Amino acid sequence: MRPILLQGHERSLTQIKFNSEGDLLFSCSKDHIINVWFSHNGERLGTYEGHNGTVWTIDVDSQSRFLVSGSADNELRLWNVSDGKCLYVWEFPTAVKRVAFSDDDERVVCITEQRMGHQCVIRVFKLNRDGDGTAQSQEPEHMFSPIGSKATVCAFTYTPNLIITGHESGKIALFDVVTGTEVLNNERAHMDVVTDLQLSTDRSYFVTSSKDKTARIHDTKTLRVLKTFTTETPLNSAALAPNKPYVLVGGGQEAMQVTTTSLRQGKFETRFWHKVFEEEVGRVKGHFGPINTIAVHPAGTSYASGGEDGFVRVHHFEESYFRAKPYGDLQLED
Repeated sequence: MRPILLQGHERSLTQIKFNSEGDLLFSCSKDHIINVWFSHNGERLGTYEGHNGTVWTIDVDSQSRFLVSGSADNELRLWNVSDGKCLYVWEFPTAVKRVAFSDDDERVVCITEQRMGHQCVIRVFKLNRDGDGTAQSQEPEHMFSPIGSKATVCAFTYTPNLIITGHESGKIALFDVVTGTEVLNNERAHMDVVTDLQLSTDRSYFVTSSKDKTARIHDTKTLRVLKTFTTETPLNSAALAPNKPYVLVGGGQEAMQVTTTSLRQGKFETRFWHKVFEEEVGRVKGHFGPINTIAVHPAGTSYASGGEDGFVRVHHFEESYFRAKPYGDLQLED
């Protein structure tokens, strides 16, 4: 499985994202730039320039028409995917740490950092998709501050106005965005900060990764922990492979401690875990630093990882991956 190396960033990656068809891969990094690539051959299609700080987070809508990005320059930006134009800028008092589209592309949720006397705030904007997309409302449709530990990651569920959040304390919660109330929570979902949250295709369950060295699968409705995958290293990202029962996790020592540990101990590998049996089934080496973000192609044919080393590596799965029988001789009915 030879990786395609995407060299378009000068500093470490913060998030990578496939579009819904999987033909485009978006990457953002600490060098203030967002890149878009063709996922099948790693050719760079273009860049989205305009942010003046680390771009922490990106998301693309299901039609690959709009891209939203959140950055340390306290801005949330809306871009036109096809020509790279910035359509609208929302400004906040603190940095934007996470953005996500709703499943109908009508809304965007964003989390702003708790800093300098400002609370961590979750805002939901209603996008105006008419015309060229420049006529957006500056005011959020809903906004609230979660009480207690600050939110680090979030996503929309299929239930209208309900979002899942992951927090610094390791808590996972469901919030009603209209009232700003916490509908349900699991305080002990993780023991340390939740670093990533990715939903399954049908959004009925989701996977989270954490600095407490575990990745966990939770039920969206009840927030019950269904599966736990325990590693020996802090995790930065976890992703679900569609069509196969695998969870991909990546992480590694903090960048500042890397020099004091060997490569092997640093654990800069993407690890494949069996979703059902909670066993590790494989590893893919490659990065020269911790893996910050992992994304799987929506068709399950490839995956990409972005590291502290500034590279994105795209791996197209070989024939043996699709031939493998993860359940032995058991045949599953779809």
